[in-house]
Amino acid sequence: MFKKKASILSLALVLLLTVVLSACGGKEGAKSGEPAKEEAAIQSDGTVDASKLDPVKLKMYMIGPNQKDLPKVQEEINKYLTEKINATIEINMIDWGDYSQRMQVITSSGENYDIAFTSSWAFDYLPNAAKGAFKPLNDLLDQYGQGIKEALDPRFLEGTKVNGVNYGIPANKELAQQFVWRFNKKYLDKYNLDISNVTTLEDLEPLLKTIKENEPADITPLAVPKSFKPYLPVDFPLGDEIPIGMYLDTKDFKFVNLLDTPELKSALATMRKYYKAGYVREDVATLDGIDNIKTGKWLVDREITQPYAELGWSRNAGYDIVTRPMHDPVIYTSSAAGSMMAISSYSKNPERAMMFLNLLNTDEKLRNMIQYGLEGTHYKKLEGPYIEDMPAMQENYAMPGFALGNMFLTYLHEGEPEDKWEAFEKFNSSAVVAPTFGFNFDTAPVKTEVAAVTNVAKEFIPALYTGSIDPDEYLPKAKQKFQDAGIDKVIAEAQKQFDEWKAAQNK
Repeated sequence: MFKKKASILSLALVLLLTVVLSACGGKEGAKSGEPAKEEAAIQSDGTVDASKLDPVKLKMYMIGPNQKDLPKVQEEINKYLTEKINATIEINMIDWGDYSQRMQVITSSGENYDIAFTSSWAFDYLPNAAKGAFKPLNDLLDQYGQGIKEALDPRFLEGTKVNGVNYGIPANKELAQQFVWRFNKKYLDKYNLDISNVTTLEDLEPLLKTIKENEPADITPLAVPKSFKPYLPVDFPLGDEIPIGMYLDTKDFKFVNLLDTPELKSALATMRKYYKAGYVREDVATLDGIDNIKTGKWLVDREITQPYAELGWSRNAGYDIVTRPMHDPVIYTSSAAGSMMAISSYSKNPERAMMFLNLLNTDEKLRNMIQYGLEGTHYKKLEGPYIEDMPAMQENYAMPGFALGNMFLTYLHEGEPEDKWEAFEKFNSSAVVAPTFGFNFDTAPVKTEVAAVTNVAKEFIPALYTGSIDPDEYLPKAKQKFQDAGIDKVIAEAQKQFDEWKAAQNK
């Protein structure tokens, strides 16, 4: 399975995981002033007696563009937090493209901040936990985060442990991951195209052929960028940038070189046929992104779904989009770590930071205020769980909701089914668990080989996987270059670590 994961280049930063993580407890920066007072404020029912706490100010870094009305909303948030945990919070936004780099600088400087967004794809969770950037949370969760533990599917916390330790709080949202073929319904209706039996890459061929033969050249039948990778029933705990994985239905729990698998060879041949037929763009191997949703000039692409995703995609596109799943939902380590909040190892108030995170995952009023802003200013409250956006929301306060904690507490928009969050829970419950769920690969013993293999992947994978070059000619060349770069050594090290990890799990 190809998924959004921390890049192998980022994972190469993970040096001496066990040593660094064991030292992390000694690198927690300034210690909390009066943890005994924090403990005394916790009531028997788990609530906090704010009158027993000294006031503190928390500092949080969040991914996303700056919001004009953030100071106004933050003022109301702080009034509420003062009542609840005698704390205020300063929220600092850093835009998408700058977030990871800026947070590395902030962390390296030893800045005293308290909370930051982290994930498998931005301000990478695993390497930063390994370097001691985040505080171990197991004890803090037990003391001040019981609401989190009750609200979250336990697999979120289990899948994001590093050597048995939690360093981040995952957002309660879709835990499973599922790829779908996503279709522009306009063309399905126009040509009466049936997608009820479309699952595989090969199943798309008659639909692509119809569009190519009947629509203008600027309508792309299969609209994918250079990052496209054919679906394989494989887990990629090392990242999908290099062709190493383990079959989801494995019986021997062995990693394999995917370039040797019949599934990939078949997919490469199909993509080459589609490329030669003009079903994908000629420049696909160099295409960083594609604006098909904006233009509407496409038939099908590939995307990761969640319950009722079609409604959101259709609303954003301004036309109807429908989907067909490629496979059943699967829970991976990377999907559990897709959106998290961590407490800085330099935080002076980790107890209060955990109290805030606990509220963010259990308190409906706070959770909706931080995402949607102020009722009457940014949104209008409707009957039941529904709201209607006001102009000020889109213009002045459009926060990244998926990054802000427990999604199951949030209001719904008109048109969304009232059972949306129940559907998410069913989606998560129905998923199969990947064989390497919870395994984190330490690249330190093979960091040279990982870097070399990653460079070979950049050279060959986009062109091969999009059909831009002939696999009969270039697959053997790619395999040889991967071997020369040390892919076999990487596989052997991954296997060694996985076997040790699995043995420890079975004790």
